[in-house]
Amino acid sequence: MKQIVQPAAGGPVEVLEVPRPVAGPTEVLVRTVASVISPGTERAVTELARSSLLAKARTRPDLVRQVVHKARTEGLATTVQMVRNRLAEDVPLGYSAAGVVVEAGAVVTSVRVGQLVATGGAGKANHADYQAVPGLLCTPVPVGVPAQDAAFATVGAIAMHALRLAETGPGGKVVVVGLGLIGQLAARLAMAAGCDVAGIDPATLPRQAASASGVLALDECGEETTDRLLTWSRGRGADAVLVCAATRSSWPMLRAPALCRDRANVVVVGDTGLDLHRTPFYEREISLRFARSYGPGRYELPYEGWGVDYPPGQVRWTEGRNLEAVLDLLAADRLQVADLVTHSFDISEAVAAYRVIEEQAGSCLAVRLSYAAASTTEDSIRLRSSPAASASPGVGWVGAGAFSTAILLPAFRSAGFDRFVAVTSASGLSARRVAERHGFEKAAGGPEAVISDPGVEVLVVATPHDSHEDLVTRALAAGQHVWCEKPLALTSAGLDAIEKAWRASGRELAIGFNRRWSPAVRAALAVLAEAAPPKLVVYRVAAGQVPGRHWYRDRRQGGRLLGEVCHFVDTAQALVGAAIEDVTGICGGGPGALPGEDVVVGLRFADGSLAAICYGSAVPVAGKEWVEVHAGSHRVVIDDFRRAEADGRTLWKGHQDKGHGAAAAAFHHAVCGGPALPTETMLAAMRATIQAAADGSNGHD
Repeated sequence: MKQIVQPAAGGPVEVLEVPRPVAGPTEVLVRTVASVISPGTERAVTELARSSLLAKARTRPDLVRQVVHKARTEGLATTVQMVRNRLAEDVPLGYSAAGVVVEAGAVVTSVRVGQLVATGGAGKANHADYQAVPGLLCTPVPVGVPAQDAAFATVGAIAMHALRLAETGPGGKVVVVGLGLIGQLAARLAMAAGCDVAGIDPATLPRQAASASGVLALDECGEETTDRLLTWSRGRGADAVLVCAATRSSWPMLRAPALCRDRANVVVVGDTGLDLHRTPFYEREISLRFARSYGPGRYELPYEGWGVDYPPGQVRWTEGRNLEAVLDLLAADRLQVADLVTHSFDISEAVAAYRVIEEQAGSCLAVRLSYAAASTTEDSIRLRSSPAASASPGVGWVGAGAFSTAILLPAFRSAGFDRFVAVTSASGLSARRVAERHGFEKAAGGPEAVISDPGVEVLVVATPHDSHEDLVTRALAAGQHVWCEKPLALTSAGLDAIEKAWRASGRELAIGFNRRWSPAVRAALAVLAEAAPPKLVVYRVAAGQVPGRHWYRDRRQGGRLLGEVCHFVDTAQALVGAAIEDVTGICGGGPGALPGEDVVVGLRFADGSLAAICYGSAVPVAGKEWVEVHAGSHRVVIDDFRRAEADGRTLWKGHQDKGHGAAAAAFHHAVCGGPALPTETMLAAMRATIQAAADGSNGHD
């Protein structure tokens, strides 16, 4: 399928052929019929992508702080590689469209296959032949509303939410500053609600369009414009000002107080400068509000990710219900949008469309894209031919996130894997780019296309945690060797199913427990081999806080105990060298804490050894991981996998190395007929972690 993207490192907009996206259980797969480019919003995205690295840093200082933090905790080389990978990504464009439902996720009940729907982007592309859309942002289009008009619904919902924040109604005086597409829709929605509307814009075309719809459209002429608006409002000033301009300048905000009545509301909708003066706002006691996109639910994981709607009695106007309201106004002919379209293009002509919004900004309002009926197949995109003959095992890759591409793929290549057959991810775009950059023969449309590919002998699973059990068991049943990133499973039953499939398959199964192969652990084991049991292991992990929208906050993924602490359980097991006999878990943290965000895991081993793993969300000011092992007269310390010492003597020292390369090499040797992996012990570590999570949950309750 075709998709429009903006390379994050700059350059022109591109139209790429990518695999069709995969819709999750709370999502809907939609074949796009029409989408709308909002010139101001999307021009800002492309301009930022083309700006210098310094300009990007000034725009997003929060990301700069994250980079600095990562460099301090994980090293400069790892951080530089992460930044390079991020800059090599693409920004999917578009957020407002309409199309026909092809598939509905298992828990989506609001739409049916074949239905025309309006869609909201929620961070995913809408300028594409197919979209995977959150079910709550996929709204049936009323009879009589064409797809070309319904494609405006999400842009309209932004304006609708801003108007609700303005808290004005019939007879209210509303001023819209900035008459771009969102400003035009805000003005029309305000008039549909019975308000009197005036608009300000320095460009002629937007003023003409607004005037034609009944708006008092004014040029920005300073005091003259202010006087006209005061006369229009009977000398009181506006009840609400909607700032819809997109500009780095602060002039829209500096102008707003003079347009307002006493105690009016100013709602910031556009991305505008905010170099404000306090006095004008203070003197009129103006309320300053910021509209967060389409409405309540936006950027909230339970709503957009899990499909948990808010009761209308508690939250009447969510982003999804704002979409419905816009569509109802279109159906009732109380809102018109067709006349706002100044340019139309086919998706194949998208480069020309974006050239228009860049070079002819003053002559376009809405730019509409149309889509021919695309094939519904999930065929892979072949990028290079297969070798005529190869003794190297073919690798299939499921999941193309940051860790997968920055750490795991290079480790596999260095380990000796040299034939990469197919890669897939939830986003067809990311699959395409990973295939290009890492030498895969194909970008595939979904996991099934990779597992069923006859050229794939080794499958790497690096997907969200709740998908591991299904993918691993299917791959083992298909006769493939499997490397699965931790955790292998989230429940004891799931782990049992995987173990049964592994034993029946005769294939190698690796879990991404790389630390046991690190040079620090290997050096420590050489000393500990001389010591008689029992051993005492104290493992301290300062993991840091998880950002608000991090996927670890999705409780379907098992939380940090299952997702991270399993690493340290396996490492402790490797250092002791005996079977785990008993396990307990104690979870801390206050209300709203993630599962296992602060936890202590205790392990007792068959030889009498003990291990205590203290994992917390504290800031890693002294390094993330500290391991101390006491055995007989020996004291062994591993300091954040940068140094290992025994009894004050340095055993190993170097750049941080958590064993990813050595683990991949061990897997390659096993797949190619070398020594088998210690899968039994890794399964035991995973089982112990699941038990600790169960204990911790019971204790926490």
